[in-house]
Amino acid sequence: MQVTFLGTSSGVPTRQRNVSSLAVRLPQRSEIWLLDCGEATQHQLLCSPLRVSQLRRIFITHMHGDHVFGLPGLLASLGMAGMAAGLDLYGPPPLQSFVESALQFSSTRLSYPLHFHANVPPGEGHVLFEDDDLMVESRPLWHRIPASGFRIVQKPRPGRFDVEKAKSLGLPPGPLYGRLKTGETIAVGGRTIEGTSLCGPPRPGVSLVYATDTVFCDGAVDLARGADLLIHEATFAHRDGEMALQRLHSTTTMAAQVALAAGVSKLALTHFSPRYMPGRAVGPDDLLAEARAIFPATIMARDFLTLELTSKPDE
Repeated sequence: MQVTFLGTSSGVPTRQRNVSSLAVRLPQRSEIWLLDCGEATQHQLLCSPLRVSQLRRIFITHMHGDHVFGLPGLLASLGMAGMAAGLDLYGPPPLQSFVESALQFSSTRLSYPLHFHANVPPGEGHVLFEDDDLMVESRPLWHRIPASGFRIVQKPRPGRFDVEKAKSLGLPPGPLYGRLKTGETIAVGGRTIEGTSLCGPPRPGVSLVYATDTVFCDGAVDLARGADLLIHEATFAHRDGEMALQRLHSTTTMAAQVALAAGVSKLALTHFSPRYMPGRAVGPDDLLAEARAIFPATIMARDFLTLELTSKPDE
């Protein structure tokens, strides 16, 4: 799983940062998923090494413009490019009306189907998407309008295949090994061999959590528990905590407290207010230092930063 930040500013773009969007590249299935789609997200995609033709799913946290204004333009451009596979869109119930209205009043006709999935999570959250490999969970956050965070979980990988043990059983290398690696039980030479007996314990998959926009809340902690990477908004510096509470956004220290309470492996801060641009009284280095004082494994996201999440090695 590969994560690329396409926009890390809050509210409005700056010269260095676009508004919110995150691309999740899934090489094993040749797909790209987007989390949020602020204005000019398609321009950011064009400036990245990502292949827009691989875009399959878009997840929207909430309906504020800096998270959705890029969606109609991106969908229209995909239509002109002849995309035929279709897209699945997940988000608050108003998302479908917003997209369909924008397309209708701009006389835009898409050449591919859109599939809308309304995200109306109950208090304890729910599963938005699941297949044999991945699961996406949603949980309500605490913002001025209904907003949700997302957790993408890669299901456990098969354990390491013991080639030497397979050879000792007289099994020839080849396609048979591939079936046994998946844990399949096969019949060969009058014997029944269970693939699980030739594999080590399953390896846990990786987990990614995206929490924006929100003030500190239990929902964010529960969603992030034990995650490999937590991407959490940090709109304000600690000294502006009163403003953060009024606007229901997080400070750097709130984000760090979520990471600490949830026991995540790494925290990436994003969604920064333009008031903390370099050269100001409080700048990016100060924001990072505030979070690291509570949670040392913190980094500050920037546009086009790419992080790689890989399955844990065998013990």
